[in-house]
Amino acid sequence: MRASGIVAGMKTQINAGTVPAPSPYPAAALEALAPAIGAERTFGARNYDSLPVVLARGDGAWITDVDGKRYLDLMSAYSAVSFGHAHPRILAALVEQAERLSVTSRAFYNERLPELFKRLTALTGLERALPSSGGAEAVETALKAMRKWGYTIKGIAPGRAEIIVCDGNFHGRSITIVGFSSEAQYRDGFGPFAPGFRSIPFGDAQALAEAITAETAAFLVEPIQGEGGIIVPPRGYLAECARICREHRVLLICDEIQTGLGRTGKFLACEHDGVRPDGVILGKALGGGLLPVSAFVATNDVMQVFHPGDHGSTFGGNPLAAAVALAALDVLFDEGLIERSASEGAWLMAELGKLDSPLVKDVRGRGLFIGIEVDARRVSARQVVERLLAHGILSKDTHGTVVRIAPPLSIRREDLGWAVNEIQTALKGLEQDVQRAA
Repeated sequence: MRASGIVAGMKTQINAGTVPAPSPYPAAALEALAPAIGAERTFGARNYDSLPVVLARGDGAWITDVDGKRYLDLMSAYSAVSFGHAHPRILAALVEQAERLSVTSRAFYNERLPELFKRLTALTGLERALPSSGGAEAVETALKAMRKWGYTIKGIAPGRAEIIVCDGNFHGRSITIVGFSSEAQYRDGFGPFAPGFRSIPFGDAQALAEAITAETAAFLVEPIQGEGGIIVPPRGYLAECARICREHRVLLICDEIQTGLGRTGKFLACEHDGVRPDGVILGKALGGGLLPVSAFVATNDVMQVFHPGDHGSTFGGNPLAAAVALAALDVLFDEGLIERSASEGAWLMAELGKLDSPLVKDVRGRGLFIGIEVDARRVSARQVVERLLAHGILSKDTHGTVVRIAPPLSIRREDLGWAVNEIQTALKGLEQDVQRAA
């Protein structure tokens, strides 16, 4: 029995009327049933509690495990696979560029990076871009820019610059970033942390106004909080934050790593409020589901703080990454994926809103970025995603209360319809188990 055998075992347990615990199989059982799981648990660090499935091949919105069982991907690797798995155009661009030139470092110019700079600045309406690899690296780049801008441009006294962030934020897992996280586990055991950050409630523009001082350099915010539970702020929130920042000469920096590139039905989620921030952080989908590609894009005013030697990235801006990112952007617009995200997301929100289950407390989101909040007194979101796995759906919980629904933007309506039916069936099964266990 391999990975899909584990899922079959979960189905047997489910059908027997037992609500699965967060990890329904002992570690030894997982390792014995699936060699890949056993090897990862033996030789890898234990920093993930993955769902018990071993994936082998992806095509569009579907992934096949090592035993040939197919699953509908409603996760998209946290938006990194927004264009679907193995998109032929993006894959062709990767292969073509890899055969020519892949990595040179920024010690030299390459012909592809300037094309990406032009494209990103044109799309965002900002003037300059700074490339990096993973999203957390791009956030760290932005943090450096915010602080140095505060000192060299705004005139904040050395060592006193402050950056305002939001409760429930998720900007990555570097030691600086977890230092201003409000999630206790992200911080536990990793201090001491860098000072200079103040956290305020998300969605409360008045709290921002009250938190700003003469030493405030910037406000860093996600237009919609993803890891926080797909938390959508009140309409007009970001526009009011932009007004407040302008009034106090504070930078507004939007982290669009998960929400950007069409995920919410606009190119950038900040566009829902008609906002053009001083800087945006892009990543995940920018790599087309093939490579880690990220960038900090900002105004001349912000980017003028960087001089040769101030900052760098060995792999950031390499020609292979630039070629893939350019192909991903071409696909985004040529295939009308932003519009599809808006229309299919509205349809999916409406259908999920009809879920008939006492286990569901709320359905919220924008575009194809949706969260199903469950009643944690009755069932955990982890139990729901494990049940969905048994039904052939890949999803992920956040904080034990919200099931994330963020499929590739290219997903077909019929596949979404099938997923809604399976979600309803899975919830009904869980309801019966909860009643029997009461």
